[in-house]
Amino acid sequence: MLILLEMMAEESRALTAPAVLEPLMAALAKGEQEALAELYRRGRTAVYGLALSYLKNQHDAEDVTQDTFIRVWEHAGQYRPNGTPLAWILTIARNLALMKLRERGKAQDMTPEEWEKVAGENPLLTAEDRHVLNMAMNELADQERQIVILHAVTGFKHREIAALLELPLATVLSKYRRALQKLKTKLEGGESK
Repeated sequence: MLILLEMMAEESRALTAPAVLEPLMAALAKGEQEALAELYRRGRTAVYGLALSYLKNQHDAEDVTQDTFIRVWEHAGQYRPNGTPLAWILTIARNLALMKLRERGKAQDMTPEEWEKVAGENPLLTAEDRHVLNMAMNELADQERQIVILHAVTGFKHREIAALLELPLATVLSKYRRALQKLKTKLEGGESK
């Protein structure tokens, strides 16, 4: 299962590589709607995963995902290739998710079905894999779950996660290792710490 998480991260990185997204951003800045459709296809899972990791509510995460791509369309001309296009898009998503949290006041717990949606679009996961992954992910603390989702779903590297969550890199690495240990323990049938 842990290997599967790493495979998901690799697949996500390939879909959202800067070399792939930069031309789409340039076309988007020129007003090409087809570029938005392709950008959405490639980036929606990462944006949804990030929003869900903050909001813990499927409907709010879907709203933030849609709002993110509307903002990307409206502000594509302001994008400058200083970092990666996905980082720019996820910063928009993060800001929208935080605004939604402030409006709502607090995060709500996610149902197993909502967690399943995070991994649901990945063809590498069988229904049984998704069920096992959901059970294991529920063992993690909120921030650990968020870091694992950001790594596995968006394909972000730990340094990028640290910047996005405004945490020290050492904290992200520590929480990621702790989360993997909890997942391993759960998947092997033991009790988590």
